[in-house]
Amino acid sequence: MEKTTPILIVDDQVNTCKSLQAILKRSGYPSDYVLSGEEALKKVQEKHYDIVISDIRMPGMDGMQLLERVKQVQPSLVVIMITGYATIKSAVEAIQKGAYDYLPKPFTPDEVRVIIERAAEHSRLEGENILLRQHLQAHHPFGNIIGNSPPLQRVFELIQKVADTETNILLTGETGTGKELVARAIHDRSRRREKLFLPLNCGALAEGVLESELFGHVKGAFTGAVSTRKGLIEAADGGTLFLDEISETAPSFQVKLLRVIQEAEFMRVGDTHPLRVDIRIIAATNRDLEKAVERREFRQDLYYRLKGIAIHLPPLRERAEDIPALAYHFLAKYRGDRKAERLDPQALKALQAYKWPGNVRELEHVIEYALSMAEGETIKITDLPEEFVNRAADRAAARESWANAPFSKAKEEFEKIYITQILKESNWNISEASRKAQMFRQNLQQKIRKYGIVVEEEKEGTKE
Repeated sequence: MEKTTPILIVDDQVNTCKSLQAILKRSGYPSDYVLSGEEALKKVQEKHYDIVISDIRMPGMDGMQLLERVKQVQPSLVVIMITGYATIKSAVEAIQKGAYDYLPKPFTPDEVRVIIERAAEHSRLEGENILLRQHLQAHHPFGNIIGNSPPLQRVFELIQKVADTETNILLTGETGTGKELVARAIHDRSRRREKLFLPLNCGALAEGVLESELFGHVKGAFTGAVSTRKGLIEAADGGTLFLDEISETAPSFQVKLLRVIQEAEFMRVGDTHPLRVDIRIIAATNRDLEKAVERREFRQDLYYRLKGIAIHLPPLRERAEDIPALAYHFLAKYRGDRKAERLDPQALKALQAYKWPGNVRELEHVIEYALSMAEGETIKITDLPEEFVNRAADRAAARESWANAPFSKAKEEFEKIYITQILKESNWNISEASRKAQMFRQNLQQKIRKYGIVVEEEKEGTKE
């Protein structure tokens, strides 16, 4: 079956060209060949190729010069260098300058097929990256809320439905999932969009400061109150007030906020005259407020007043398909005058494999870090923080180990790693792990004993 990955072979030895072309043909890859760097450059300018396989040593324009020239014509082109033992050092230098890999002489058909399969996958992912960058340049209907995954589509649907209502909204989700962005999107689509959207992080302020910030105060209300001052409630009249970390507020504050919602009025700190106000409140929390109510840590009546409509924001680990689009969004945001304009496919894979305990906010910091580390036009896996590089190195070491082991041994190594990971993700609960792995519980226990997997002692109480 013919593949859709056109390849150009460049070598001054016609026998090498024909040999490579025959191997590629048997694997289903269409290819052309030329006998010089000058011809190759002309070909690349006239016709689209995904991969170029070029000898390093050629008369006239050599492989290193060709690499530089074709990358100027088509930066995403995947280039593989053919090298003899004496030019291995040059091949490594070529990789540092943008070549994808090198093919040592003499080569076997299997060696060619393996490297071409990897290069073709790299080329496909790079093409997807380009489409993502183009997509992000277009107008996004929800501004900085980036993604197309089913969990996020559900959030978009709810934003559209609730925006034009007057109902208060409670946003739930882990830290860093973008609750303020969602609150702004709701405000921007509401009847209140011409008025102010004012955010306040309730968890960042002491109780007295929080009340003064929100309700304002009159002159002489407390030491330092040298003049009367409006609070955010008064300033947001007609608009939207976003209260983040609402679960961190004190009971006395909760009583006053409940009055604002029920009576549409408030009093400045130190005042005795109530003021009328028309605001919509969007509250947010990363805690389970129902459990906080059960523990009497949060007022039940306020909880139900805030939870007119509840919207849960999914963690990033549950929408990994959105990571490439988010990564390119942050790349554009922080790039400035830096050279880096794309992510290497392996770096993108590493980002998608990570669990993201800090969610979108953590991804933003990682891309900002990688931009400061990157030296060329492409962010590589080595430009990511240490934990990503270490994880990739561990996987590479495992692949290398399995590649040189008998099939039975490689299968056992994989099973041990797989079962250990399933147990970790199940909090060392064997019943839960067996459901995730779709194995009988007894079979899983046998595997655990067979491979000597040690269940964490602190989880002993829940492992059965």
